[in-house]
Amino acid sequence: MSATFTLAAELRADTGKGASRRLRHAGKVPAIIYGANKEPTMLAIRHDDILHSVEDEAFFSHILKIEIKDGETEKVIIKDLQRHPAKVQIMHADFQRFDATQSLHVNVPLHFINEEDCAGVKAGGLIAHLMTEIEVACLAKDLPEYIEVDMIDLDTGESIHITDLKLPEGVTSVAMSQGEGHDQAIASIHTPRGDKVDEAGEEAAAAADESEEE
Repeated sequence: MSATFTLAAELRADTGKGASRRLRHAGKVPAIIYGANKEPTMLAIRHDDILHSVEDEAFFSHILKIEIKDGETEKVIIKDLQRHPAKVQIMHADFQRFDATQSLHVNVPLHFINEEDCAGVKAGGLIAHLMTEIEVACLAKDLPEYIEVDMIDLDTGESIHITDLKLPEGVTSVAMSQGEGHDQAIASIHTPRGDKVDEAGEEAAAAADESEEE
């Protein structure tokens, strides 16, 4: 993993909706770090800093460093990010400490490749992305930045599933650990509706021509 993310933070003592509202008005995001059998740490992070970081999808699949003012540096992963429903504003961030010896559960982005060259698209089909990320389990050292989804062999009417992915060594799908019934479709190729309408129209026109000939 090449990207590095470091966020400066400060401890906060006040909690509750009122305190969080005051932080946001001051251009900061209330946040919390928990896990690793330690007490939760309540933090405040500059809104612009975290907003800039989350613009990079790698932020969500990397080990992050939180540098706490007058405190220690914490290594964490992002577990939850609450956004304002109408504004470009982050409302709250949850981070989880990690243990290098314990497996992490992280959502990793999917990168789709060979879409324009796959058989289904060449035949006029349209690709539907049913998932944009999957949850994986792995040690921190094995955490991938993204997982590739090779579409080259997919034809019209076909789908690619979680079990079709080539996961890196040491990485497993959390969904598949729950059984084969959780093997969800990631992407599919379907015939455009317009083509079906055109075909139906052509069939109707052909039938009309035959009737006139009779």
